[in-house]
Amino acid sequence: MVVWLLAAPGQTLAQSIDGLWDQAQAPEIPQINVVQANPASTALLVLDIEELTCNAARRPRCLDTVPRIAELIRRAREAGLPVVYSLTPKMTPILDLVVPKKSEPIVASSVDKFWDTDLEKILQDLGVDTVIVTGTAAHGAVLHTATAAGFRGLKVLLPVDCLSAADLYTEQATVQLLLTGPGTRRVISLTRSDLITIQ
Repeated sequence: MVVWLLAAPGQTLAQSIDGLWDQAQAPEIPQINVVQANPASTALLVLDIEELTCNAARRPRCLDTVPRIAELIRRAREAGLPVVYSLTPKMTPILDLVVPKKSEPIVASSVDKFWDTDLEKILQDLGVDTVIVTGTAAHGAVLHTATAAGFRGLKVLLPVDCLSAADLYTEQATVQLLLTGPGTRRVISLTRSDLITIQ
């Protein structure tokens, strides 16, 4: 059956997004929260901080996040909070500043790090109900893995200073999608790495 949608006399159909592009309004700056991470039930995810995805030519903003992620890793390890890494399918080396210990698990997949990996089992075995999601790309691994975590009933802590894309707009759009999206809006807390207390 074909349904025809006709405008009423004197009424025009709304323009498509390309015709309204310059009229879009940026949302208000979201609230950034102080959060507490329990080492017994939280894991830190470090997504795709590898040579292929985090470099000056492809994603220079990623390099700016690496020292902050490294400090978060240091604090997590010190408190006994587990750290789990991911790689892209090409599996290039993880950057030296955030290199994993031999005991820390690494999964490899495309943008959703739960897909076709042991990540869900790893987190279940650790007794995790909350994940701190860091990494690159914001609109790739961060967006899709955080959403997949939400679908699995996990709470998501998102330090906005520890995610990156090729440009600021994409990073902001990712944060907005995670803050409002149906898979994450009820389980996500936006924070910064310096506002995460681990105890």
